[in-house]
Amino acid sequence: MITVEPQIKVGIGTAYEKLIIRFNGSFRWEGRPISGRVTLWLDAGRLRGIDESGREFLSGPQFLVQPEAEATFSISDVTIGVHFHWERKRQETFHGGLRVLPIMDRQLTAINEIGLEAYLESVIASEMSAAAPLEFLKAHAVISRSWLAAMLAQKEKKASPAPRTELPAAAPEGEIVRWYGREEHEHFDVCNDDHCQRYHGLPEGPAGRAAEAVQATRGLFLMYGDEICDARYHKACGGLTEDFATAWEDATVPYLTSLADGEIDYPPVLTSEEAERWVSSPPLAYCNTSDPAMLRQILPAFDQETVDFFRWQVVYRRQELEEMIAARTGCDVGTLLDLLPLARGPSGRIFRLQIKGRKASLIVGKELEIRRVLSRSHLLSSAFVVAVERGRDGIPVQFTLRGAGWGHGVGLCQIGAAVMATRGFTAPEILQHYFRGAALQRLY
Repeated sequence: MITVEPQIKVGIGTAYEKLIIRFNGSFRWEGRPISGRVTLWLDAGRLRGIDESGREFLSGPQFLVQPEAEATFSISDVTIGVHFHWERKRQETFHGGLRVLPIMDRQLTAINEIGLEAYLESVIASEMSAAAPLEFLKAHAVISRSWLAAMLAQKEKKASPAPRTELPAAAPEGEIVRWYGREEHEHFDVCNDDHCQRYHGLPEGPAGRAAEAVQATRGLFLMYGDEICDARYHKACGGLTEDFATAWEDATVPYLTSLADGEIDYPPVLTSEEAERWVSSPPLAYCNTSDPAMLRQILPAFDQETVDFFRWQVVYRRQELEEMIAARTGCDVGTLLDLLPLARGPSGRIFRLQIKGRKASLIVGKELEIRRVLSRSHLLSSAFVVAVERGRDGIPVQFTLRGAGWGHGVGLCQIGAAVMATRGFTAPEILQHYFRGAALQRLY
């Protein structure tokens, strides 16, 4: 069990051909001060570096610097939102130390070495806005701290799950079942993006309440029995959260089960008829908000670009879907005839979908794989219903997907929890709502 604050290694990019770093203040490198702008690249397996005057100062196997006082460093062209619809590059600034290693013939990885609590200040201001309600940010600090500690414990036991991109032995031919756990990174503990937790450095705007939330919850974890909770979270559940097994392996996690995101206890949405009613008649729920002022307060700027998240719609031409399915699965189904949901979790999220074509049919699962196959990036969720417009010959012309929610739906609903905080709920009450049976415990 964790008893002291850990130091962690955060990967902030793993495929740089050239790294441009600005040291904002004084750092120590091999016992000497270093500051200003430096450029690093890989040459014949060795790191080379020049300072802003063009003087070469480095030729070696790695680059490791530590800050003096409150110095920070900035890295240009950090990619965030990898493979999602908000993917972009930007400059980001970090506290802590920096290690740069070669990983391939011509590529570098940058690693930020920092204490867990300082790391969390950036995480909760990256996942949501640092101007969000304090009680929400405190709840987020607890779950982000808990998730990371649970992951580190798995890693220590050498039981951290590999990425689940597998075809079960019992699956029939033509069925692809994949789920994406968090695989271990070779050179660091966590990455800086949605694959682990968003860690986008110091906030671009005012620091807000992030530091206060982390300090108020220092060493506080979400526990189930004598184990730290693997506290999952997502952006918006759509009215009902989801069971763990819908998104990942077939296991029951007692504190990660479906529940209503509000005061009305809605029944599970398991059939296509129930799903049609669910997405057509938006229920009362904490995450059912379109208030622009509230969303500006709680969401980072790039998340505000996603406007329709509680209920959404996408329309595809048949040929466009055929191209995406072939590219994502490697299977040419021919003329696409139908998309048939075969199994849903309690929130209406599909975890087995039949793709029916004239040449072949394919069954795809689980939740995230379905979202990947039916989008150039990812659908907002797999809680959708399908309407098919057909031509006179009965062949589909276009497919309309109408859906609910944003993300896998398991655990804490970020927008719902933020709305709860605006209505006066405390951090413990928010956590009790989303993680039934879990308890808070201070471990250091």
